[in-house]
Amino acid sequence: MFSFNSPFEAPTGSPIRELFKYLAQPGMISFAGGYPASDLFDRDGLDAAAARASQQTTLCLQYGPTDGLAVLKEQLALLMTRRGTPCTPQELLVTTGSQQGFDLLLRVMVAPGDVVLVEQPAYPATLQALKLQEANVVTVPVDQDGLDVAALAALFEAGALPCTPKLLYTVPTFANPTGATLSLERRMALLKLAARYRFLIVEDDPYGNLRFGGEALPSLLALSDQVPGSRDWVVHFSSLSKIVAPGLRVGWMVAHAEILRRCVVAKQTVDLCSSPWTQAIASEYLASGALERHLPRIVDAYAVKCRTLCDALDAQLAGHIAFHRPAGGMFVWARLVGGQNASDYLRACIERNVMFVPGVAFYKDNIDLSALRLSFAAPGVADIETGVQRMKQALANS
Repeated sequence: MFSFNSPFEAPTGSPIRELFKYLAQPGMISFAGGYPASDLFDRDGLDAAAARASQQTTLCLQYGPTDGLAVLKEQLALLMTRRGTPCTPQELLVTTGSQQGFDLLLRVMVAPGDVVLVEQPAYPATLQALKLQEANVVTVPVDQDGLDVAALAALFEAGALPCTPKLLYTVPTFANPTGATLSLERRMALLKLAARYRFLIVEDDPYGNLRFGGEALPSLLALSDQVPGSRDWVVHFSSLSKIVAPGLRVGWMVAHAEILRRCVVAKQTVDLCSSPWTQAIASEYLASGALERHLPRIVDAYAVKCRTLCDALDAQLAGHIAFHRPAGGMFVWARLVGGQNASDYLRACIERNVMFVPGVAFYKDNIDLSALRLSFAAPGVADIETGVQRMKQALANS
C-alpha cells in the first residue's frame, strides 16, 4: 500500500524494549533495562532547580538556540573541565540525549555503504542507527580490557577493510554491555591509529562518572592532546541521563567546529532546539553544585548493588555462569558456561518472574548465543538477591 524507504520497509525495534511488556507481569524482577535507579533521583535538588528556572519565563518557555542555552553550555564546559577534559562552550552542542547526537553525526558523516567500525558486543541502539543509515558495519572484538586495538590495527595493516572507515564507535569506560574499560595503553594506541588513518573516534561516555573501584582514566578526548594530530578526530558524547535523570533528555557532544556546524544544521530540521525548559533546569542544577553533592550517593549505592549481584552469582550460579566484576557503570556481562542458549534460558527465567537481556541483542555477527547482560542499577538489593535465586531455579529446571 505504501512505499517506504528501504531501511524502513521491514524495520525491527529495539530488542531490549521488546522485553518491556514483561515488566507489567506481577512480581517481575528486571535486570534487563539500562535504567538508573528511580529512588536515587535527586528530587529535592531538581525541584529547587526547576523553581529557579521557572522564574526565567522567556528563557524556559520560548524557543532556544539550536546549539543549546548559553547558560547550560557554560555549565557543561565547567563539568567537562572538572572531568579533566577542558573545553569551551563554543566546542559544545547540546542534544536531546546523546543518542540524538550520534544520529546527527551519522546524518552529516555517513552515506549508505560507508564503512563504520563498531566494537562488539555493542549498544543495540548504535547498531540499529547504523542499520537505518545503511552503513557497512565492520565489527571489532572486545575483551575485559575493552576494544581490541591490536585486532583493529591488524585490519588496517592487512588491508582487510574495503575502504577507509568514516568512524569507529566505542564506549571506552564501563561499556554497555560488557562493563569493560579500555586500558590507558589501548587508548593511546587507538588515538595514534585514528591520526594515522584519519577516521573519527566516537567516544560515548555516559557512565564515566559512575566509578566505584579502580583508578580513573582520562577520556580519549583528554588524551588526544598528547597524540599529535588526533584531537580533530575525536567526537565526544556524554549525557546527564545516567547521573541526574534521563527525563531531562540532556546530552551534549564535543567535536571539531566543522562537524558541529553541520550537526547544528541537521538538528534544526529535527527539533529546532532541545527543550529550553529542561536545559534551564539542568543549568540551575549544575550551577548549584547539586550534582557534586548527590553523585557520591548514586555511586555508593551502585557499588553495593554491583557487589550484591556478583556475590549472589558466585554463590548461587558458580560453575554455570562466568562473568567479570566491573569497576563502575551499570552492567555485568556474563556467559552461560555450558553453552546453553541465553534466549532459551530467558524464557525459563520469565516464567519465574526474573529477566535479563540475551547477548544476541548486542551482536551484528559472530553471535555468542550464551552471553547475557545483567543491569544492577534499577532493582533494590533484596530484589537482586531474590532475582538471582530465581535464575538458579530457572537454570535447574530448564
